[in-house]
Amino acid sequence: MAQDKNLSCRDCGAEFVFTASEQDFFAEKGFTNEPGRCPGCRAARKQTSGGFGRGGGNYQREMHPATCATCGKETQVPFRPSGDRPVYCSDCFSATRRY
Repeated sequence: MAQDKNLSCRDCGAEFVFTASEQDFFAEKGFTNEPGRCPGCRAARKQTSGGFGRGGGNYQREMHPATCATCGKETQVPFRPSGDRPVYCSDCFSATRRY
């Protein structure tokens, strides 16, 4: 049976309780790490990062030019193509994606 644990927030340094029910929830979801931030810092981080750690809800991805390996159409992709793997336009990617 899990017991409440006192943890320290990596952002603000405050101590917070990682409750037994939270530990059970983490285990049920398959999470292996304890939370590193207190609930207040977690909420603030989610609000400023859009919940995904990427820098805000209005985060604009840097797009890079590429040529589709299937149809040859010029396209934009959200990563810098390295040349060692094929790059597809959105239409060809949707058609070749494996489920």
